[in-house]
Amino acid sequence: MISIQNNIGLPKYRQIILSIEKAIEEGNLIKGDRLPSVNKVCLAFSLSRDTVLLAYDELKKRGIIYAIPGKGYYVKSVEITITQKIFLLFDELNIFKEDIYNSFLKNIGKNVQVDIFFHHFNVQVFKKLINDSNGNYTKYIIMPTNLTDIVDSIKTLPVNDVIILDQTNPELKMFPAIYQNHQKDIYEGLMKGKSRLSKYKKLILIFPGFREPPGMKLGFESFCQAYSFDYEIISDFSDQSIALGDLYIIPHDRDLLLVIENAMSRNLKLGEDFGIISYNETPLKKIAANGITTISTNFELMGKILADMVLQGIKEQIENKSALILRNSL
Repeated sequence: MISIQNNIGLPKYRQIILSIEKAIEEGNLIKGDRLPSVNKVCLAFSLSRDTVLLAYDELKKRGIIYAIPGKGYYVKSVEITITQKIFLLFDELNIFKEDIYNSFLKNIGKNVQVDIFFHHFNVQVFKKLINDSNGNYTKYIIMPTNLTDIVDSIKTLPVNDVIILDQTNPELKMFPAIYQNHQKDIYEGLMKGKSRLSKYKKLILIFPGFREPPGMKLGFESFCQAYSFDYEIISDFSDQSIALGDLYIIPHDRDLLLVIENAMSRNLKLGEDFGIISYNETPLKKIAANGITTISTNFELMGKILADMVLQGIKEQIENKSALILRNSL
């Protein structure tokens, strides 16, 4: 089943992998079959345990074999064309994450299996998903958001196989990342629209503080203080009422809907009586309420860069740029 040759320029662990793939392809190994033990392969070819384990671990990460402690390794799948098996952990599913995911799938190639999971901002769920996946994938793409006490959990994963997505922090600097700089993005976005902001009496950020990146709040405060804008940060709009001259910066679309409904009930005209800057571009915001101004990163580009990082082994921390898209709401 396993064939090893000397002096052919191919690492011996790779020869073990190719031998097992060939045995599966020819039908000599089927799902559920037990592989030769690590000790048996070592003795047969005078190999170190590390060499054999390296081969078996790669096959395990690709989902081709699995291990039963104390019993050995078994064939899990005969889909040997899968070259990478990727663990993708999002916080939640929304239209922005869907854009990243679809772009990633489009650019990652055909022989890659992507398993997607969601932690829903729950630390215990996050840690369990990390623990259960450890050792079963070739790459781990992690969206940690603003969760605390999860860095040690991420560090249990193979350091060379982890990519951080969307938000990072100094504790995760050893991992490559494609991320948004939320503090810088909101500051620069407001700077670009500064000439239009001057007609408003107060800038109001709706910031519940549960899911939102802390940098967003810091950037907003820095801008308002630097340019002497009257400002306020509120956690909830449901009990609020729009005052003439208010400008709302709104990270979440649920709050966007509440603000627009409040304005409609009082016949306030968006862009004249009050203003809105929404976060994250969607097709609907191009036409809703005669056009909603947004601060947004390019999520499709983020997915493409993420695929490039996996395929090319890029080990950098890459900032995905953001922009202010001006429309009639400002």
